[in-house]
Amino acid sequence: MRAPRSSGSPRRSFASRPTLRRRGAGPRFHGWAVGIAVGATLLGGWAGEWPQFLGPTRNGVYAAHDVAAAWPKEGPPVLWQRSVGQGFSGPVVTGSRLVLFHRVGDQAVIECCDAGTGRPQWTFGYPTDYHDQIVGEDHGPRATPVLGGGKVYTLGAEGMLHCLDLTTGKKLWRHDARTEFGAKEGFFGFACSPVLDGGLVLVNLGGPHGAGIVAFDAASGQVRWSATDDEASYSSPVVVPVGGQRLALFFTRAGLVGLDPARGVVRFRFPWRSRQYASVNAATPVVVGDRIFLSASYETGAVLLRVADHRLEKVWSGDDLLSNHYATSVYHDGYLFGFDGRQEYGPRLRCVAFPTGAVRWTKEGLGAGNLLLAGDQLLVLLEKGLLLAVAATPEGYRELASAQILGGGVRAQAALADGRLYARDHNRLVCLDLKRP
Repeated sequence: MRAPRSSGSPRRSFASRPTLRRRGAGPRFHGWAVGIAVGATLLGGWAGEWPQFLGPTRNGVYAAHDVAAAWPKEGPPVLWQRSVGQGFSGPVVTGSRLVLFHRVGDQAVIECCDAGTGRPQWTFGYPTDYHDQIVGEDHGPRATPVLGGGKVYTLGAEGMLHCLDLTTGKKLWRHDARTEFGAKEGFFGFACSPVLDGGLVLVNLGGPHGAGIVAFDAASGQVRWSATDDEASYSSPVVVPVGGQRLALFFTRAGLVGLDPARGVVRFRFPWRSRQYASVNAATPVVVGDRIFLSASYETGAVLLRVADHRLEKVWSGDDLLSNHYATSVYHDGYLFGFDGRQEYGPRLRCVAFPTGAVRWTKEGLGAGNLLLAGDQLLVLLEKGLLLAVAATPEGYRELASAQILGGGVRAQAALADGRLYARDHNRLVCLDLKRP
């Protein structure tokens, strides 16, 4: 494999795509993907929103403190449920609208429904030819939609990037990553959940000749900049203030890339990937202050980096601490909580000290899953459909409640908005009331 390029400026020449232009000056639209430092002052107004992968601040943190620590014996109340198609794409919520991206037959379907009742409002579909060549169990979309500015943005497993009107479902623009940018679908299709920032849609397409990371105008769909030759990973980017600068962080197949989100200028790189060809980077970077946590499986491991003057310094690393296969860890009060180990080999839930990497506790036997943070508790949704409430404390694993809410094969990240948890498996979407009485 070629060594990644380290150019400090975006690449601007590849075939079969629109001519690239510098984005003009004008008012900035910050969208949903703000950093932790900014988000901390705004979280109170976002309890009713989960408009993108991993929530408003793209770190798996729910704003409010209204989630119950205990549930009835039969589990949390089910407000509504409905049948859905295939896919690992998670639901997203803004206001009274919920958007789900799934596959029904040979159609990739973007559907909007009432978040309170589940009643359909509009549906948009397009033909898809994606087929999972590795596992062959699920042929639906992998990437979660992002909502912002009255629009819906989705990236299908076959590489179709769409922008729809959130109110009507009308198609506003689209791009084909394979034919326009020469991108390949990789092992499990296209899976990068796009991020919105400054009126741009940023996505790791993984195309050659400078089309590794591409920024599109959110309104028109025009290409504004492109950078790197990095192949696409299964990680989704985050835009955050870190080390005194605002950066877009992409954990590509090659490793970490930090860019100026407005212009695509590469500020730094950090190679971090397995030596195995059959491997993926999948977890989203976790940023706290001037520190960036990266984690991957396949004998790669975790690393904590510090950003200083456009340079990266390694704080700690290891493959026996918190090696995430696909689920992103969450941060709370100086500690990381997440799954360590390969999904198919029986990972373990673990608490690790953020500053040092020291393991505080480990819980074996749960299997794989996703998690998010709500107040002082973790909501852990296991692949087998079991929902756990676990105390987010370094003092030891303490389970607060559990309920079987779905069937098996749960991979999609759940959404939590206004005290309601939205979660899905291969064929069912449920809405649960988690609010305290």
